[in-house]
Amino acid sequence: MSPQIRKVALGLFVLFGVLFLNLNFIAVVQSDDLRTDERNARGLIAEYEIARGAMVAGDGGDSRLVAASEETDGQLRYRRQYPEGATYAHVTGYHSFVYGRGELEATFNDFLTGSAPEAFARNIADLLAGRQRDGDTLQLTIDPATQHAAVDALEGSTGAVVAIAPDTGEVLALASSPSYDPGRLASHDGDEVRQAWNELGERDPDPRLNRAVRETYPPGSTYKLITAAAALESGVTPETTYADPQRLELPLTTASIGNFDGGTCNQGQPITLAEAMVVSCNTTFGQIGLDLGVDRLVRQAERFGLNHEWDFQLPSPAVSVMPEDLDEPSTAQSAIGQRDVRVTPLAMSMITAAIANDGEMVTPRVVRHVEDVTGRVLRDFEPEPLEFDGESRAVSSRTATALRDMMEEAVASGTGTGAQIEGVDVAGKTGTAQTAEGQPPTVWFTGFAPAGDPQIAVSVVITDPGPDATGGGVAAPLARDVMRAWLQDG
Repeated sequence: MSPQIRKVALGLFVLFGVLFLNLNFIAVVQSDDLRTDERNARGLIAEYEIARGAMVAGDGGDSRLVAASEETDGQLRYRRQYPEGATYAHVTGYHSFVYGRGELEATFNDFLTGSAPEAFARNIADLLAGRQRDGDTLQLTIDPATQHAAVDALEGSTGAVVAIAPDTGEVLALASSPSYDPGRLASHDGDEVRQAWNELGERDPDPRLNRAVRETYPPGSTYKLITAAAALESGVTPETTYADPQRLELPLTTASIGNFDGGTCNQGQPITLAEAMVVSCNTTFGQIGLDLGVDRLVRQAERFGLNHEWDFQLPSPAVSVMPEDLDEPSTAQSAIGQRDVRVTPLAMSMITAAIANDGEMVTPRVVRHVEDVTGRVLRDFEPEPLEFDGESRAVSSRTATALRDMMEEAVASGTGTGAQIEGVDVAGKTGTAQTAEGQPPTVWFTGFAPAGDPQIAVSVVITDPGPDATGGGVAAPLARDVMRAWLQDG
């Protein structure tokens, strides 16, 4: 064999070897990615051959179909329908052949397409019998009456509402405003889908953003619950007294912290921790922050889940933050929920639910169980403790009781009277967080009811309430309406 032929043969051998390796890499390593790639028309068409599973909110006669599949005559056999439109958009998400999936449509895609491991035996039987594979149904924890109350409360505002059952973690309502109709994104006309998507993207604020889960806000005075918890866990009692200055002078700086109305909280007389919570006294809680120091405040915040990533049934929840590297002035400001402290409405509801649940954190969940077309439960999501650093207890039972009593008095006679419900004892805390100069505050209310037997914990945040708004004046009545809807319907 001549040297030239030998070189050509060797080159061909190398090329065939590279081709062999590449084909095996595609077949073995990249197969799942290629199969699920939204640009893969074959995989896309195959997925649309399946009647995607439904999503149902509520039980029995009160149940609502919030996502379903409708057969079409087009190349894509089934189209997604959202009968409730924008009401459940930030729970269901969207299913689009152009933009993929969002929210539960994304995280529960395997169940909705009938391809989850739990359905393996059934799918083998269907394959052998030549039957069409069906998607599985998500039974949601959302209560329709409570969800509609949350959506109605937010109408015309930018903000979010999250309501949780304290003892089980079931999310009873989750709403973000403004919202959108996911049905427009489910169209099989690509031009229509892109137009709808672009219109949403041009709106300000963006309706696609799930503000309940993926946006953090300065919590204002609602954060005093964490500061008070840290104090109580450190040996302070509700009767411990503090000075009542008009302004709290901060060390290392000429800055100071004032109260909401610019005056004192107790006519300049010593004020107890309990009294300070009821009237939301900034100078008291700023002093508590200085007394405790940043380490204790951070440790308590992290026991409530701040500074932690954790899994949720909706994708990518934002991390709520309590900064760890703070000087004394920043520590005092953080203790009243200002500076760089940020929380999601979901996190604030979890904190409040833990206080209502005797100090125990419970994993929130939006899906109660998954069932097949025969009604057989494939996967049941039972209540589970939510642990951070190996511990699900955020505060002791004694501390939780003290916080509950203070929150109850805050609604009965303090800043939270707007959340009162006739015949029901409500516990809660208001918050009015100052933002950029010239911008309206971010207003909050978080609370639970009934105070003695908590069934629902609710957090409301509004980011465009007007220049002189307060949490007590704006957010508390909205939370009242949501709690009342659940108590009347639940």
